[in-house]
Amino acid sequence: MNADLHLTPADLAELDRQAAASPRRRMHRNLHASPVEPCQRLINAMRPDSYIRPHRHRDYVTNECLLALRGCFLLIEFDDSGSILAALRMGGPDADLLIAEVPPERWQTVVALQDDCVLFETKSGPYDAGAAKSSALWAPAEESAEAPAYLAGLLAQSLALVEGRRPGESPAR
Repeated sequence: MNADLHLTPADLAELDRQAAASPRRRMHRNLHASPVEPCQRLINAMRPDSYIRPHRHRDYVTNECLLALRGCFLLIEFDDSGSILAALRMGGPDADLLIAEVPPERWQTVVALQDDCVLFETKSGPYDAGAAKSSALWAPAEESAEAPAYLAGLLAQSLALVEGRRPGESPAR
């Protein structure tokens, strides 16, 4: 077996250090050797202030599989107008789920809830950058001035749903 295909805790720590230094506040590492492979596999280290614009993988024929390797995330799913359908905590002691299968037509994003979060992702290939994902037009672009406020609001709404509160209601003490 090729040693490059092994992943150690030190590898995850290094990827997390790279994510912390990245302007996007995340960093991925492909585990597949080529974009033409029929199964695309990668790990993605993320920080809580990393914003992934809601998107879907409509041109893929299989679900995207997400697995929380380290830390805690929110998987947020939306309807076609951008309303939140579900917010699920992935990983950590209070996890709703550890593995998620997201259908290709489902609008979704993932938010890290703490530093040192690492997600494993897999979906069908081959990878085509032009068709890999469709970004939601109802959400701001990642580099836009509106993105940080949108992420903060999305996080507040989603945490309220996860905790069984109405958005804007204070957490129970």
